[in-house]
Amino acid sequence: MSSDWLSGEFRKPRQMLGDQEYDGHLSIHDDQMAEDLGFAGAPIEGPTHFSQFVPLLHQVFGDDWFVRGCISSHYQNMVVEGEEVQAMVEPTPSNGMVRIAAQKRDGTPVLMGTASLGPDYGDTELEQRMARLRPVQQLVILADLHVGQKGAGNPEKIRMDMDQHMGDMYPFSNAQKLQKITEHHPFYTAESPWGKPVVPLEMVSVLTQYTSGQSGFRSRGPAIGLFAGQQIKMINGPLLIGEDYLLEREIIALSESRRTESNWILSRVYHAQSKQLIAEAILNSATLKDSYANYEADAAALGKDLSA
Repeated sequence: MSSDWLSGEFRKPRQMLGDQEYDGHLSIHDDQMAEDLGFAGAPIEGPTHFSQFVPLLHQVFGDDWFVRGCISSHYQNMVVEGEEVQAMVEPTPSNGMVRIAAQKRDGTPVLMGTASLGPDYGDTELEQRMARLRPVQQLVILADLHVGQKGAGNPEKIRMDMDQHMGDMYPFSNAQKLQKITEHHPFYTAESPWGKPVVPLEMVSVLTQYTSGQSGFRSRGPAIGLFAGQQIKMINGPLLIGEDYLLEREIIALSESRRTESNWILSRVYHAQSKQLIAEAILNSATLKDSYANYEADAAALGKDLSA
């Protein structure tokens, strides 16, 4: 990173997922669960850091950022509550794109990625990473999923009201998030240039994920997952509070590392009435092999060679 990059203030993101539940168990955002898996503490959810980029990207791209902006990020190191994080952005776009990064006070990298404007969003961070994926041989936790699989609930009806509790996966409302958000913006609470308040960038992840149980994308478990990468792209944005939308999901890639199995899911968000495509999101979710008690037994049954 060059010294001429734009940088925000160091902020302390707040943990709001300590009571998160999915598939009937607590998540990695629970302190005890995280410690049992060998982590120093419960991590802050990745997209929480996106809010710190909004003032910087608004400075670079203007109001167009809310309409046609795309943030694409690979998460590098976890952040626990109490740690400080700083967002940094290249000051001048090259072909409509800038590099972005976030770091802790001690210089530990938190995330890296790209931000760009449409309609030509460029070769984004996650798209570059997907292009480098190697074919998988035999997955275990994700054995029942396949590339091209579409959500059983398509289209899912989604909406976010200001005081709406977003369910077991996201046990809080947008209003509660705004009380703890690292960077406020006037568009989040008052009438915006688009009429209603804008869904904060980090809350787009909540909007696109809180109904994910309808997708039918079932992995073997119980097992613990975490976000490894994420992309949020406005096509005809922004997404607005109190507006009805339809969401369609599709698995666009599957991958594996030594410690994890990962799915890459594309979500498309349409306006419920006009059917216009408003936004797209890609979530790379990684499931920890060690968190699934039957991993070795299932691997043997599936003929997977664990010695390789």
